[in-house]
Amino acid sequence: MTRKLRSLAAATAVVASVIAGAAGTASAAPSAVLGGSSGIAFENNSVCSLTAIGHDNVGRLVGITAGHCAPTGARLIAEHTPDAGVIGKVAFSDDGKGLDYAVLELNPERVTPVRSIGPTTIAGLGDAPGPGATVCSSGRSSGSDCGVVWGELDGTTINQYCSKPGDSGGPVVVGDRLVGMNQGRLTGIGPVGFDVPCTTAANPLHSPAFFQPILVILAAINAQGGVGAGFQPI
Repeated sequence: MTRKLRSLAAATAVVASVIAGAAGTASAAPSAVLGGSSGIAFENNSVCSLTAIGHDNVGRLVGITAGHCAPTGARLIAEHTPDAGVIGKVAFSDDGKGLDYAVLELNPERVTPVRSIGPTTIAGLGDAPGPGATVCSSGRSSGSDCGVVWGELDGTTINQYCSKPGDSGGPVVVGDRLVGMNQGRLTGIGPVGFDVPCTTAANPLHSPAFFQPILVILAAINAQGGVGAGFQPI
């Protein structure tokens, strides 16, 4: 029996209080620099990672992350720039059901979008590679790590990069091409519920992680229409 563990990090209650106070932050608040793998905190006390940031087909500044991170309507802040105040809201979330994605409508007056965060640069989109290829993922908990692709399971791509709570939503890349969204790691494998959490990105001996191909997610966003339709990364 196989069960998927969604890598949702529970933040402290401080997140909710920061968001509540940030609603009245003055317009002179600093701008939050955001790109793929940036940490984002929601008013439901969860912290996840941004997949990518860009514009939709009417020019709105939008971001994408995992759907299980927060419900539709939830406000968010940048984890490392809380003084920027509320930087946007969840325009749509499937709440971790189906493809497990959320679209974020961001405030361009509070956010500075960038292509590169640390070692991760997103300069375009690409197809998810097949078995034997190597993909890399970045997240606010694990940093950057790479692993071999094993294959597919229930529509997601199984691989061996490190994924911890809080990494959910992080970008999966091949070079500078965004190919997927990290959504967690596999757990409950076998009759005894085998699960080996990732300790550090340098240790490959852990349960596999999984991601959803980004082109599949974007096709769903386009079909739905509204905020995020026609998304292109910065």
